[in-house]
Amino acid sequence: MAFVTTPYPKVGDWYRIRGGANFEVVALDEETRCVEMQYFDGTVEEMELDDWIEQASAREVESAEPPEDWSGSVDMDPLDDDTGDQDRSIDAANAEMLASWDRST
Repeated sequence: MAFVTTPYPKVGDWYRIRGGANFEVVALDEETRCVEMQYFDGTVEEMELDDWIEQASAREVESAEPPEDWSGSVDMDPLDDDTGDQDRSIDAANAEMLASWDRST
């Protein structure tokens, strides 16, 4: 793990506060100056941007690698997904619509 080189968080990047669990920055609200963080287990927390900057400047925030298994916050077995047939029919309808649109141009 490496300490962050800039005190500002980036949406989509993974970090950890020294001694804590890894999390992803999922949103930055510039109006309220809040950083929204989501941990691998799905827990979402907010931190004030000023607190983030202070901790990053004190070298308390470390960059982290994203998890290899992205299903951490998803409590569902892919084999239990009952939307598969519906998704395939939507994809087929979209493909048919695009094909007809291509023929009309």
